[in-house]
Amino acid sequence: MNRLDKTFAALKSAGRKALIPYITAGDPHPDHTVALMHALVRGGADVIELGVPFSDPMADGPVIQLACERALAHGTGLWDILDMVAAFRRDDATTPVVLMGYLNPIETRGIEAFAERAREAGVDGVLIVDLAIEEAPDYLPALRKRGIDCIFLLAPTSPESRVRAVAHLASGYLYYVSLKGVTGAANLDIASVTAKLDEIRRHSELPVAVGFGIRDAASAQAVGRIADGVVVGSALVSEVERLQQQPEALPEVLQGRLQTLRQALDADGG
Repeated sequence: MNRLDKTFAALKSAGRKALIPYITAGDPHPDHTVALMHALVRGGADVIELGVPFSDPMADGPVIQLACERALAHGTGLWDILDMVAAFRRDDATTPVVLMGYLNPIETRGIEAFAERAREAGVDGVLIVDLAIEEAPDYLPALRKRGIDCIFLLAPTSPESRVRAVAHLASGYLYYVSLKGVTGAANLDIASVTAKLDEIRRHSELPVAVGFGIRDAASAQAVGRIADGVVVGSALVSEVERLQQQPEALPEVLQGRLQTLRQALDADGG
């Protein structure tokens, strides 16, 4: 059983929900990413999603697009990010780390080389936004051979046939995009999310984490009532942007933001 499986199993046994924060690696500067990851764990993170900056992040709204630009301006590359994960692992051997990004940086390095370096660094899963399930057979064997989960996105527009196909290929957890649009949007419809999660669970026993549109304790708590995990990204990355000139303040600020969300989830029995 890998770190992701152990984490979700322990949370389920305890009747709690996973809190999954996202930050962009290398933002506001590569030197600060590992410290921010540890701060998220202190704040109550169960899984960390670490964004791989890319020049054309098509699924991301303005907040994360700017974060990618800041990280790329400092020369943050895929191999640098794997070094960050390895550094994080020197002090934290248990918190799962999932890389979230796009296919191009992986293809540039080669899937076999990437998968091996990711395994050595301590990566637990990858979420490749633009990896279509039709192309997945070209990439999954290299990841699976090294025990790395491949996490797929599902959306409100995903037909049931697509849900079934994704459920067949995915491992670790499924990521449900709670709304039509990009990261950071704010049109959360709990009734619609609930109905879609019911459909997804007819085809998969994997945990389902919900992201996009979760901005505060109230929205996290509402989603926590129906999902297995809550993903929070833009709300945290906005803090990084706000304090990019005061990076020494960021660990405490992110830890505090996450503690508020953790308390909201736990207060609701999650």
